Amino acid sequence: MAASKTSVTAMFLLPASIFGVLALLFVYSLSRGPSTTIPSTMIGKKAPEMALAPLAGMTQNGVPVPGFNSADLKGRVTIINVFASWCAPCREEHPKLLDLAKDQRVRLVGINYKDDPDNARRFLGALGNPFASIGVDQAGRAAIDWGVYGVPESFVVGRSGTILFKHVGPLTDEALKGALGEAITKASEEN
Repeated sequence: MAASKTSVTAMFLLPASIFGVLALLFVYSLSRGPSTTIPSTMIGKKAPEMALAPLAGMTQNGVPVPGFNSADLKGRVTIINVFASWCAPCREEHPKLLDLAKDQRVRLVGINYKDDPDNARRFLGALGNPFASIGVDQAGRAAIDWGVYGVPESFVVGRSGTILFKHVGPLTDEALKGALGEAITKASEEN
């Protein structure tokens, strides 16, 4: 009888122990917070070749905002921001983009991802346009070429057109003072 009590106890303790270990691992990974540095196979490679049409009807200071062409990446540190009007985190990060647009070390470019042009214009009209140029990626092909997982995502591209850093998720003060800010500074100091 004692042997059967032991096996019954073990039968209940083993699943409970396994569940406990898995729960601890789950809690540990949640406590580390969201990762904004998802590894990218694009880091260290030339930016993908592309020519994206401008966001039709989008103007800044009465001048049409140009589209985005990969040739525009040469000679200046560029931040590429993939955004959409339907993206709540894009709205959340927008004030940081407006601040980043004032940084003379970089040129801020937007890729409007799978968005209705009217909605994108309204979004930027209401919140302000931080972008020097905006390329429309209606089909999402350019985002695939850049290795985008979702919006928003931002890339630091060096003067040579090489992708140096990728930030996943909305820009924050922490990101701009941390890894993303460091990548911008490093890229700006390189010839």
